[in-house]
Amino acid sequence: QVQFVESGGGLVQPGGSLRLSCAASGFTFKDFPMIWYRQAPGKAREFVASITSLTSTTNYADSVRGRFTISRDNAKNTVYLQTNSLKPEDTAVYYCNRPVKYQGPWGQGTQVTVSQ
Repeated sequence: QVQFVESGGGLVQPGGSLRLSCAASGFTFKDFPMIWYRQAPGKAREFVASITSLTSTTNYADSVRGRFTISRDNAKNTVYLQTNSLKPEDTAVYYCNRPVKYQGPWGQGTQVTVSQ
């Protein structure tokens, strides 16, 4: 069955960095685009970044462009999100999944807290 396991979150000061990982299983990972989402307390889940399957073309939300970098390792069935220059407004639970058309069950996410 399709499964996503996110990791790498934590507490970081403003301006800091974290590298998030998402290990996928239950499907042929290299054949699917992947997306990072986040959900802040009291807010809806929102798109953060995406990466295509064949060319690894990336796309970012305006709020993170230039600070976050999405990448993938098809040999490890893993998608990454390098988060730099973190701001308090980046505080959220971060999730990965396939695009809506092929969406699988949500993982537990990984908490990112940006605070002094």
